[in-house]
Amino acid sequence: MEARIDLFSNEIGVKFAKRFANAGLVVVQSTLPKATQELVSLRASQINGCGWCIDMHTKEATAGGETAVRLHLVAAWRESTVFTEAERAALALAEEGTRLADAHQGVSDETWDQVRKHYDDDQIAALVSLVALINAANRLAVIVHQRGGSYEPGLFAAFNR
Repeated sequence: MEARIDLFSNEIGVKFAKRFANAGLVVVQSTLPKATQELVSLRASQINGCGWCIDMHTKEATAGGETAVRLHLVAAWRESTVFTEAERAALALAEEGTRLADAHQGVSDETWDQVRKHYDDDQIAALVSLVALINAANRLAVIVHQRGGSYEPGLFAAFNR
């Protein structure tokens, strides 16, 4: 299956990508740990079936020093011992925030309480923003059939200028 359109070679697509990346820069520059950012992005992308984003966030996490064991266990984080309590809270928020249509209450009070326990207000704002952004990115890539496999770490650094 080929991509339906190359948004990165389309004038409107490039303009949007730059603005989208600029919004994401707020999260990147926050105090939310980089490892947590990549784990959350990876988990939402797994749920949404976005090969492009799974490829990107796996490779970016690896380039940032993340271990293969932790990356392999993200999909089964509840049954794993390699994540901190703070990361588990962030992964729960990512899942519940991604699966809004699956639960009438959206993010549960229990998950929110765990997030509150481990993160300050700025980190929570970054985490909530990240969940919204990665879900939007997943939808963009899945709609146009952007395939995973060719991503190179640092590819979008130019968009953040």
